[in-house]
Amino acid sequence: MKRKLIFSIIAMSFAVFVNAQTADEIIAKYFENTGGLAKWKALEGMKMSAKVNQGGMEIPLEIVQLKDGRQATQITFQGKNIMQGVYDGKTLWSHNFMNMKAEKSDAEATENFKLDIGEFPDPFLTYKERGLKVELLGKETIDGTETFKLKVTKKPIKVDGKETENVVFYYFDAENFVPLMSESEIKSGPGKGQVSQNKMSDYQEVGGLMVPFSMAQGVKGGPSQPLTIKNIELNPKVDAKMFAYPEGQ
Repeated sequence: MKRKLIFSIIAMSFAVFVNAQTADEIIAKYFENTGGLAKWKALEGMKMSAKVNQGGMEIPLEIVQLKDGRQATQITFQGKNIMQGVYDGKTLWSHNFMNMKAEKSDAEATENFKLDIGEFPDPFLTYKERGLKVELLGKETIDGTETFKLKVTKKPIKVDGKETENVVFYYFDAENFVPLMSESEIKSGPGKGQVSQNKMSDYQEVGGLMVPFSMAQGVKGGPSQPLTIKNIELNPKVDAKMFAYPEGQ
């Protein structure tokens, strides 16, 4: 009985080891197929010009992300520039759609946001250094395509002051080793308890890197909001004023 127990423990340990190694290999293959680790690590920033389809209306927007964590999304609507999800290194803020005034995010939302600093240009680039746990759960068919399902456990976020599990599932194309979709549970707000889905497709080459030019965000089982990227600029020159909170509004 003891010998069987020992062999069972060894078998379980080996399975976990193989699982971890296989997840690592999938991620390594992903970077190899999309330009190589060296090029990804050398990336300092990205600016994307895109359009989002909102109820049949195409709305232009610009997304800027920098390696140091600064980011901003600028939406152009009815002649106005609306800033969303802006982070200047300390403050996270957005324009209120109702009164168009800039508003700072609360302390909890800001701290949760800071947990993801370091994910640019890709959440898997430095996942080991940031202490993320990645597990291969097996294969699953997504929209007719066979994928590898990876579970990523991040550092817990806070919801109403309480630490809450922070897990994202990624689905990698089993043939090309690029992510086709990510899923995560919505932890607060009107959609609490539902599953958020982000789909990526139409991978194209930009400066030696393969990146998705089509994305769709929505709730599992519900409608999604398509976003089409028209142009991507790598390592753009960005005026720091773009991220600054407009004091005195």
